[in-house]
Amino acid sequence: MRELNAILAIGYRDFLKFYRDRTRVIGSFIFPLIFIGVLGTSLQANIGQFVGFNFITFAFTGVLAQLVFQIVAFGLISMNEERDQNLTQEIFVSPVSRYSIVIGKILGETVIAMLQAAAVLLFGLVIGVPMTLQKFLTIGPLLVAIAFLGGTFGLLVVANLRTQRSAQQLFPLFLFPQFFLAGVFSPIKSLPVFLLIPSRIVPLTYAVDLVRSVFYRGAPEAQLLVLHSPLFNFSVILVVSIVFLVLGTWLFVRNEKNR
Repeated sequence: MRELNAILAIGYRDFLKFYRDRTRVIGSFIFPLIFIGVLGTSLQANIGQFVGFNFITFAFTGVLAQLVFQIVAFGLISMNEERDQNLTQEIFVSPVSRYSIVIGKILGETVIAMLQAAAVLLFGLVIGVPMTLQKFLTIGPLLVAIAFLGGTFGLLVVANLRTQRSAQQLFPLFLFPQFFLAGVFSPIKSLPVFLLIPSRIVPLTYAVDLVRSVFYRGAPEAQLLVLHSPLFNFSVILVVSIVFLVLGTWLFVRNEKNR
């Protein structure tokens, strides 16, 4: 019960930090809507009729997965800020598991990501993304899995970056290339070898493909746009998340002890 209370308390604290930052709240909601509305509509108007699929739906599914992954991954950067302020040391002396501390951080950022994902899903309905009730109910739990993947990925990266400044400067280098390698904005089923290999290695690929494998299930576009089945993508996400969680927590705690 003590571990659960610690997880909830840390998660609630992160949510309050987001809620009180009104600029971040507004900006984080507007950014994905611009990407889906402007980019998707532009591509659909210019080349959508030639490629055989709707670019608005394609951009929507990619940005939805990328948004959830990115929010939670970026949220873990605050661990370095708290490290610089010696707050993490105060938390680590408490009689709770290190995993509870990390999971609490991921939980708080996941709640934030789910709220923004809900706004994006509603926006998808407004712009005409074909979404059945079954898809809507299925995608929620899958987005939680994607959020956990993003959080553990962020933990692994941040654990090796000692300061807040280095995290802010270097973290985008680990994240932004994945947007293109994972096919957020373009299909990646057929790629040259030098792009195919890294695209199958980066974790965001399986997050994006998980969302698309649900949206395009049974549709003819699936042959062109979907790489794997939902079960395969979910299994990869689960295994990779556990590996990242164990390794990232161990590295972060070790670095704290070496300060």
